[in-house]
Amino acid sequence: MHGEYKMPGGKLVVADVEVRNGKLTRVRISGDFFLEPDSALTLIDVALEGSPATASSRHHAAVIQAALGSNVRMYGVSPEAIAVAVQRAVESPA
Repeated sequence: MHGEYKMPGGKLVVADVEVRNGKLTRVRISGDFFLEPDSALTLIDVALEGSPATASSRHHAAVIQAALGSNVRMYGVSPEAIAVAVQRAVESPA
């Protein structure tokens, strides 16, 4: 499943996910945004793995924020924007 979201005033966020047994799997977030450190992108993917596919964008954003903590800097993207891309992926026609 594939979803995209262009954050207003920000960059494009892309979410590629699969759903198995009602949970997100094979989560891959990408886009033209920047994170410091670069390894933070892996933290996002891992944090979303196993999350309920039917969870709200608010839930996914909270999961992302909790995984990143306060030491990660996000440029052109936010946890909420990533959550919207994930939601669009899950809701996209197969």
